[in-house]
Amino acid sequence: MRIFLSCQQALVRHNAPAYSFWEGYFKHGLEEGRHTWLEAPGVDWAKGLTALTPEARAGWLEETWSRTVAFLRTEHARQPVDFFLSYLFPDQVEPAAVQQIRELGIPCVNFFCDNVREFTRVPKSYQPFDLHWVPEAEALAMYDAAHLKFIHAPMPTWVPPAFRQPAEQENETVIFIGSHDALREELLAEVVERGLRVQVHGSGWSERDALPGPSPQAWPRRLSNQMNFWRRHGLRGYAMQASYRWRKRRPTAWMQELCAPSLMGNDYFRATRESLVTIGINRYPSVRHSFRRPHSYSRLRDIEAPMLGACYLTEQAPGLDQLYELGTEIETYRDAAELVEKTNQLRRDPARRQLLRRQGQRRALGTHSISRSLERIQRELGLAGKNGRRS
Repeated sequence: MRIFLSCQQALVRHNAPAYSFWEGYFKHGLEEGRHTWLEAPGVDWAKGLTALTPEARAGWLEETWSRTVAFLRTEHARQPVDFFLSYLFPDQVEPAAVQQIRELGIPCVNFFCDNVREFTRVPKSYQPFDLHWVPEAEALAMYDAAHLKFIHAPMPTWVPPAFRQPAEQENETVIFIGSHDALREELLAEVVERGLRVQVHGSGWSERDALPGPSPQAWPRRLSNQMNFWRRHGLRGYAMQASYRWRKRRPTAWMQELCAPSLMGNDYFRATRESLVTIGINRYPSVRHSFRRPHSYSRLRDIEAPMLGACYLTEQAPGLDQLYELGTEIETYRDAAELVEKTNQLRRDPARRQLLRRQGQRRALGTHSISRSLERIQRELGLAGKNGRRS
Protein backbone atom coordinates (compact mmCIF):
# COMPACT_ATOMS: atom_id res chain seq x y z
CA MET A 1 0.00 0.00 0.00
CA ARG A 2 1.13 3.56 -0.76
CA ILE A 3 -0.11 5.73 2.11
CA PHE A 4 0.19 9.49 2.39
CA LEU A 5 0.97 10.31 6.00
CA SER A 6 0.20 13.40 8.07
CA CYS A 7 1.21 12.68 11.68
CA GLN A 8 2.41 15.98 13.20
CA GLN A 9 5.69 16.07 11.25
CA ALA A 10 7.65 19.25 11.95
CA LEU A 11 10.36 21.27 10.22
CA VAL A 12 11.49 22.88 13.51
CA ARG A 13 10.87 22.19 17.19
CA HIS A 14 7.63 23.77 18.45
CA ASN A 15 6.43 24.83 21.88
CA ALA A 16 3.50 22.42 21.92
CA PRO A 17 2.43 19.37 23.96
CA ALA A 18 4.40 16.21 23.14
CA TYR A 19 3.93 15.38 19.49
CA SER A 20 7.22 14.23 17.95
CA PHE A 21 6.94 10.54 18.90
CA TRP A 22 3.83 10.09 16.72
CA GLU A 23 5.86 10.46 13.54
CA GLY A 24 8.18 7.62 14.50
CA TYR A 25 5.35 5.35 15.61
CA PHE A 26 3.36 5.80 12.41
CA LYS A 27 6.31 5.56 10.03
CA HIS A 28 7.90 2.52 11.67
CA GLY A 29 4.51 0.83 11.98
CA LEU A 30 3.76 1.31 8.29
CA GLU A 31 7.21 0.12 7.26
CA GLU A 32 6.90 -2.99 9.42
CA GLY A 33 3.63 -3.79 7.65
CA ARG A 34 5.54 -3.50 4.35
CA HIS A 35 3.69 -0.36 3.33
CA THR A 36 5.18 2.75 1.72
CA TRP A 37 4.54 6.13 3.33
CA LEU A 38 4.72 9.47 1.54
CA GLU A 39 4.74 13.00 2.92
CA ALA A 40 4.56 16.44 1.32
CA PRO A 41 7.98 18.13 1.33
CA GLY A 42 8.24 21.43 3.15
CA VAL A 43 5.03 20.94 5.17
CA ASP A 44 5.13 21.55 8.94
CA TRP A 45 2.00 19.88 10.32
CA ALA A 46 2.99 20.34 13.97
CA LYS A 47 2.95 24.13 13.59
CA GLY A 48 -0.84 23.80 13.61
CA LEU A 49 -0.62 22.59 17.23
CA THR A 50 0.78 25.92 18.39
CA ALA A 51 -1.14 29.00 19.55
CA LEU A 52 -1.59 30.91 16.28
CA THR A 53 -3.60 34.06 15.78
CA PRO A 54 -6.64 33.63 13.52
CA GLU A 55 -4.77 35.33 10.69
CA ALA A 56 -1.66 33.19 11.17
CA ARG A 57 -3.74 30.01 11.34
CA ALA A 58 -5.55 30.90 8.14
CA GLY A 59 -2.18 31.42 6.45
CA TRP A 60 -0.84 28.15 7.81
CA LEU A 61 -3.92 26.24 6.62
CA GLU A 62 -3.66 27.75 3.14
CA GLU A 63 0.04 27.01 2.74
CA THR A 64 -0.07 23.53 4.29
CA TRP A 65 -3.06 22.21 2.43
CA SER A 66 -2.26 23.81 -0.93
CA ARG A 67 1.19 22.17 -0.82
CA THR A 68 -0.38 18.87 0.21
CA VAL A 69 -3.06 18.85 -2.49
CA ALA A 70 -0.53 19.83 -5.16
CA PHE A 71 1.87 17.11 -4.06
CA LEU A 72 -0.85 14.46 -4.02
CA ARG A 73 -2.20 15.49 -7.41
CA THR A 74 1.25 14.99 -8.96
CA GLU A 75 2.15 11.87 -6.98
CA HIS A 76 -1.19 10.14 -7.51
CA ALA A 77 -0.94 10.70 -11.27
CA ARG A 78 2.55 9.20 -11.25
CA GLN A 79 1.61 6.18 -9.14
CA PRO A 80 -1.69 5.75 -7.28
CA VAL A 81 -1.84 6.64 -3.59
CA ASP A 82 -4.09 4.14 -1.77
CA PHE A 83 -5.25 6.44 1.03
CA PHE A 84 -4.48 9.53 3.09
CA LEU A 85 -3.83 8.74 6.78
CA SER A 86 -3.72 11.63 9.23
CA TYR A 87 -3.63 12.50 12.91
CA LEU A 88 -5.18 15.96 12.93
CA PHE A 89 -6.88 18.16 15.49
CA PRO A 90 -10.03 19.96 14.28
CA ASP A 91 -8.36 23.31 13.66
CA GLN A 92 -5.62 21.64 11.62
CA VAL A 93 -8.17 20.49 9.05
CA GLU A 94 -9.16 22.38 5.92
CA PRO A 95 -12.38 20.57 4.91
CA ALA A 96 -12.38 21.86 1.32
CA ALA A 97 -8.86 20.50 0.80
CA VAL A 98 -9.83 17.10 2.22
CA GLN A 99 -12.68 17.04 -0.28
CA GLN A 100 -10.27 17.89 -3.11
CA ILE A 101 -8.07 14.94 -2.12
CA ARG A 102 -11.07 12.63 -2.09
CA GLU A 103 -12.03 13.89 -5.56
CA LEU A 104 -8.62 12.72 -6.77
CA GLY A 105 -9.76 9.21 -5.82
CA ILE A 106 -7.78 9.04 -2.57
CA PRO A 107 -9.83 8.03 0.52
CA CYS A 108 -9.05 10.05 3.66
CA VAL A 109 -8.75 8.52 7.13
CA ASN A 110 -8.22 10.51 10.36
CA PHE A 111 -7.01 9.14 13.67
CA PHE A 112 -7.75 11.10 16.85
CA CYS A 113 -7.04 9.89 20.37
CA ASP A 114 -8.51 12.50 22.75
CA ASN A 115 -12.13 12.48 21.64
CA VAL A 116 -13.52 11.91 25.14
CA ARG A 117 -11.30 14.57 26.62
CA GLU A 118 -11.76 17.25 23.94
CA PHE A 119 -15.24 16.83 22.46
CA THR A 120 -18.89 16.41 23.35
CA ARG A 121 -19.69 15.98 19.64
CA VAL A 122 -17.60 15.28 16.57
CA PRO A 123 -16.23 18.55 15.14
CA LYS A 124 -17.65 19.74 11.83
CA SER A 125 -14.20 19.85 10.27
CA TYR A 126 -14.02 16.04 10.57
CA GLN A 127 -17.12 15.51 8.42
CA PRO A 128 -15.35 15.12 5.03
CA PHE A 129 -13.17 12.16 6.06
CA ASP A 130 -14.13 8.76 4.66
CA LEU A 131 -13.20 6.91 7.83
CA HIS A 132 -12.27 7.73 11.44
CA TRP A 133 -9.86 5.71 13.59
CA VAL A 134 -11.31 5.95 17.13
CA PRO A 135 -9.43 4.33 20.05
CA GLU A 136 -11.67 5.26 23.02
CA ALA A 137 -14.64 3.00 23.69
CA GLU A 138 -16.79 5.84 25.01
CA ALA A 139 -16.21 7.96 21.89
CA LEU A 140 -17.89 5.47 19.56
CA ALA A 141 -21.40 6.73 20.33
CA MET A 142 -20.25 10.24 19.38
CA TYR A 143 -19.24 9.14 15.87
CA ASP A 144 -22.29 6.95 15.54
CA ALA A 145 -24.56 9.89 16.40
CA ALA A 146 -22.77 11.98 13.75
CA HIS A 147 -23.46 9.20 11.17
CA LEU A 148 -19.75 8.94 10.38
CA LYS A 149 -17.96 5.76 9.37
CA PHE A 150 -15.37 4.64 11.94
CA ILE A 151 -13.31 1.75 13.23
CA HIS A 152 -12.62 1.16 16.90
CA ALA A 153 -8.91 0.29 16.97
CA PRO A 154 -6.09 0.66 19.52
CA MET A 155 -3.74 3.61 19.77
CA PRO A 156 -1.06 3.39 17.03
CA THR A 157 2.02 2.25 18.93
CA TRP A 158 5.35 0.81 17.82
CA VAL A 159 8.32 -0.40 19.87
CA PRO A 160 11.76 -1.39 18.56
CA PRO A 161 12.30 -5.13 17.96
CA ALA A 162 15.12 -5.12 20.53
CA PHE A 163 12.51 -4.49 23.25
CA ARG A 164 9.99 -7.15 22.23
CA GLN A 165 11.00 -9.73 24.79
CA PRO A 166 10.42 -9.30 28.53
CA ALA A 167 13.48 -7.90 30.27
CA GLU A 168 15.97 -10.51 31.46
CA GLN A 169 16.14 -8.75 34.82
CA GLU A 170 13.93 -6.35 36.72
CA ASN A 171 14.85 -3.69 39.24
CA GLU A 172 13.09 -2.83 42.49
CA THR A 173 11.50 0.39 41.21
CA VAL A 174 7.78 1.09 41.02
CA ILE A 175 7.57 3.73 38.31
CA PHE A 176 5.17 6.21 36.76
CA ILE A 177 6.23 8.04 33.59
CA GLY A 178 4.12 11.00 32.53
CA SER A 179 3.72 14.75 32.73
CA HIS A 180 2.29 16.50 35.77
CA ASP A 181 -1.33 17.43 36.28
CA ALA A 182 -3.40 18.05 39.40
CA LEU A 183 -5.15 14.67 39.35
CA ARG A 184 -1.94 12.70 38.96
CA GLU A 185 -0.38 14.71 41.77
CA GLU A 186 -3.33 13.98 44.06
CA LEU A 187 -3.33 10.24 43.31
CA LEU A 188 0.41 9.78 43.69
CA ALA A 189 0.55 11.92 46.84
CA GLU A 190 -2.03 9.64 48.46
CA VAL A 191 -0.14 6.58 47.27
CA VAL A 192 3.04 7.89 48.89
CA GLU A 193 1.14 8.72 52.09
CA ARG A 194 0.00 5.09 52.16
CA GLY A 195 3.63 3.98 52.20
CA LEU A 196 4.36 3.14 48.55
CA ARG A 197 7.39 4.80 46.98
CA VAL A 198 6.78 5.57 43.29
CA GLN A 199 9.56 6.96 41.14
CA VAL A 200 8.05 9.65 38.89
CA HIS A 201 9.58 10.80 35.59
CA GLY A 202 8.02 13.53 33.49
CA SER A 203 7.71 17.20 32.71
CA GLY A 204 5.98 19.81 34.85
CA TRP A 205 6.32 18.21 38.27
CA SER A 206 8.35 21.11 39.58
CA GLU A 207 5.63 23.60 38.59
CA ARG A 208 2.78 21.70 40.32
CA ASP A 209 0.17 23.08 37.94
CA ALA A 210 -3.53 22.38 38.26
CA LEU A 211 -5.96 23.11 35.47
CA PRO A 212 -4.08 26.17 34.27
CA GLY A 213 -5.62 29.47 35.20
CA PRO A 214 -5.45 32.51 32.95
CA SER A 215 -2.03 34.06 32.49
CA PRO A 216 -1.63 37.79 33.19
CA GLN A 217 -3.30 39.68 30.35
CA ALA A 218 -4.73 43.07 29.54
CA TRP A 219 -8.28 43.21 30.86
CA PRO A 220 -10.00 43.36 27.40
CA ARG A 221 -8.26 40.13 26.32
CA ARG A 222 -8.98 38.49 29.65
CA LEU A 223 -12.64 39.50 29.48
CA SER A 224 -12.87 38.12 25.95
CA ASN A 225 -11.36 34.82 27.09
CA GLN A 226 -13.80 34.62 29.99
CA MET A 227 -16.75 35.24 27.67
CA ASN A 228 -15.53 32.56 25.29
CA PHE A 229 -15.15 30.14 28.22
CA TRP A 230 -18.69 30.96 29.37
CA ARG A 231 -20.16 30.37 25.91
CA ARG A 232 -18.31 27.09 25.53
CA HIS A 233 -18.63 25.60 29.02
CA GLY A 234 -21.35 27.54 30.86
CA LEU A 235 -21.88 27.72 34.62
CA ARG A 236 -21.04 24.04 35.07
CA GLY A 237 -17.65 24.61 33.44
CA TYR A 238 -16.88 27.41 35.90
CA ALA A 239 -17.87 25.16 38.80
CA MET A 240 -15.68 22.30 37.57
CA GLN A 241 -12.74 24.64 37.05
CA ALA A 242 -13.23 26.04 40.55
CA SER A 243 -13.10 22.52 42.01
CA TYR A 244 -9.46 22.33 40.84
CA ARG A 245 -8.51 25.84 41.85
CA TRP A 246 -9.90 25.55 45.38
CA ARG A 247 -9.02 21.93 46.10
CA LYS A 248 -7.27 21.06 49.34
CA ARG A 249 -3.65 20.32 48.51
CA ARG A 250 -1.79 17.36 49.98
CA PRO A 251 1.80 17.92 51.17
CA THR A 252 4.22 18.07 48.24
CA ALA A 253 7.55 17.38 49.96
CA TRP A 254 7.60 13.88 48.42
CA MET A 255 8.11 15.43 44.96
CA GLN A 256 11.56 16.69 45.85
CA GLU A 257 12.68 13.14 46.55
CA LEU A 258 10.74 11.05 44.04
CA CYS A 259 10.23 13.22 40.93
CA ALA A 260 12.86 13.29 38.19
CA PRO A 261 13.14 14.61 34.62
CA SER A 262 11.52 12.96 31.61
CA LEU A 263 13.01 9.82 30.10
CA MET A 264 13.52 9.68 26.35
CA GLY A 265 14.21 7.05 23.72
CA ASN A 266 15.82 3.83 24.91
CA ASP A 267 16.02 5.13 28.49
CA TYR A 268 12.23 5.35 28.48
CA PHE A 269 11.84 1.88 26.97
CA ARG A 270 14.25 0.30 29.46
CA ALA A 271 12.70 1.98 32.50
CA THR A 272 9.19 0.93 31.46
CA ARG A 273 10.04 -2.73 30.95
CA GLU A 274 12.63 -3.28 33.69
CA SER A 275 10.74 -1.70 36.60
CA LEU A 276 9.20 -4.02 39.14
CA VAL A 277 5.79 -2.51 38.39
CA THR A 278 4.93 0.19 35.84
CA ILE A 279 1.94 2.36 36.77
CA GLY A 280 -0.59 3.84 34.34
CA ILE A 281 -2.93 6.73 35.23
CA ASN A 282 -6.00 7.23 33.02
CA ARG A 283 -7.86 10.07 34.77
CA TYR A 284 -7.56 13.53 33.22
CA PRO A 285 -8.32 17.17 34.13
CA SER A 286 -11.50 18.47 32.52
CA VAL A 287 -13.98 21.31 32.83
CA ARG A 288 -16.73 18.71 32.43
CA HIS A 289 -15.78 16.70 35.54
CA SER A 290 -14.94 17.81 39.05
CA PHE A 291 -11.59 17.32 40.73
CA ARG A 292 -13.07 14.81 43.18
CA ARG A 293 -14.95 12.79 40.54
CA PRO A 294 -12.69 12.69 37.49
CA HIS A 295 -13.37 10.76 34.33
CA SER A 296 -10.90 8.38 32.67
CA TYR A 297 -10.16 6.78 29.33
CA SER A 298 -7.59 4.26 28.15
CA ARG A 299 -4.36 6.01 27.13
CA LEU A 300 -1.45 5.33 24.78
CA ARG A 301 0.63 3.76 27.55
CA ASP A 302 -2.01 1.04 27.96
CA ILE A 303 -0.73 -0.31 24.63
CA GLU A 304 2.89 0.79 24.80
CA ALA A 305 3.85 -0.55 28.25
CA PRO A 306 2.56 -4.11 27.63
CA MET A 307 4.29 -4.08 24.19
CA LEU A 308 7.55 -3.43 26.04
CA GLY A 309 6.97 -6.35 28.40
CA ALA A 310 6.18 -4.28 31.47
CA CYS A 311 4.48 -5.66 34.55
CA TYR A 312 1.68 -3.17 34.04
CA LEU A 313 -0.82 -1.89 36.60
CA THR A 314 -3.12 0.77 35.16
CA GLU A 315 -6.19 2.70 36.21
CA GLN A 316 -9.54 1.19 35.25
CA ALA A 317 -11.11 2.83 32.21
CA PRO A 318 -13.91 1.96 29.77
CA GLY A 319 -12.81 -0.47 27.08
CA LEU A 320 -9.74 -1.93 28.82
CA ASP A 321 -11.52 -5.25 29.18
CA GLN A 322 -11.91 -5.31 25.37
CA LEU A 323 -8.15 -4.90 24.92
CA TYR A 324 -6.87 -7.34 27.54
CA GLU A 325 -7.83 -10.18 29.82
CA LEU A 326 -7.63 -8.26 33.06
CA GLY A 327 -5.69 -9.98 35.79
CA THR A 328 -3.65 -12.21 33.47
CA GLU A 329 -2.38 -9.80 30.79
CA ILE A 330 -2.48 -6.51 32.67
CA GLU A 331 -3.69 -5.57 36.14
CA THR A 332 -5.96 -2.64 37.04
CA TYR A 333 -6.83 -0.50 40.06
CA ARG A 334 -9.73 1.83 40.96
CA ASP A 335 -8.18 4.16 43.53
CA ALA A 336 -5.03 4.87 45.50
CA ALA A 337 -5.75 2.22 48.12
CA GLU A 338 -6.16 -0.51 45.50
CA LEU A 339 -3.09 0.71 43.61
CA VAL A 340 -0.98 0.29 46.75
CA GLU A 341 -2.55 -3.07 47.62
CA LYS A 342 -2.06 -4.57 44.16
CA THR A 343 1.47 -3.22 43.82
CA ASN A 344 2.42 -4.86 47.10
CA GLN A 345 0.80 -8.12 45.98
CA LEU A 346 2.83 -8.03 42.77
CA ARG A 347 5.99 -7.19 44.70
CA ARG A 348 5.57 -10.43 46.67
CA ASP A 349 4.75 -12.59 43.63
CA PRO A 350 7.56 -12.75 41.02
CA ALA A 351 5.84 -15.59 39.12
CA ARG A 352 2.73 -13.48 38.57
CA ARG A 353 4.81 -10.51 37.48
CA GLN A 354 6.44 -12.67 34.83
CA LEU A 355 3.06 -14.00 33.71
CA LEU A 356 1.74 -10.45 33.25
CA ARG A 357 4.87 -9.49 31.33
CA ARG A 358 4.66 -12.44 28.93
CA GLN A 359 0.89 -12.50 28.43
CA GLY A 360 0.47 -8.74 28.15
CA GLN A 361 3.28 -8.44 25.64
CA ARG A 362 1.95 -11.31 23.55
CA ARG A 363 -1.50 -9.72 23.38
CA ALA A 364 -0.27 -6.20 22.64
CA LEU A 365 2.20 -7.18 19.92
CA GLY A 366 -0.06 -9.78 18.39
CA THR A 367 -3.40 -7.95 18.40
CA HIS A 368 -2.84 -4.23 18.94
CA SER A 369 -0.16 -3.42 16.35
CA ILE A 370 -0.42 -0.69 13.73
CA SER A 371 -0.30 -3.40 11.06
CA ARG A 372 -3.45 -5.02 12.44
CA SER A 373 -5.26 -1.68 12.49
CA LEU A 374 -4.20 -0.97 8.91
CA GLU A 375 -5.64 -4.32 7.83
CA ARG A 376 -8.99 -3.22 9.25
CA ILE A 377 -8.75 0.13 7.50
CA GLN A 378 -8.03 -1.63 4.20
CA ARG A 379 -11.13 -3.78 4.61
CA GLU A 380 -13.31 -0.79 5.47
CA LEU A 381 -12.06 1.12 2.43
CA GLY A 382 -12.49 -1.85 0.11
CA LEU A 383 -8.73 -2.22 -0.37
CA ALA A 384 -8.36 -5.60 1.31
CA GLY A 385 -7.18 -7.28 -1.92
CA LYS A 386 -4.01 -5.17 -2.02
CA ASN A 387 -0.98 -6.60 -0.27
CA GLY A 388 1.36 -4.63 1.98
CA ARG A 389 4.46 -4.92 -0.15
CA ARG A 390 6.42 -1.77 -0.55
CA SER A 391 6.45 -0.38 -4.06
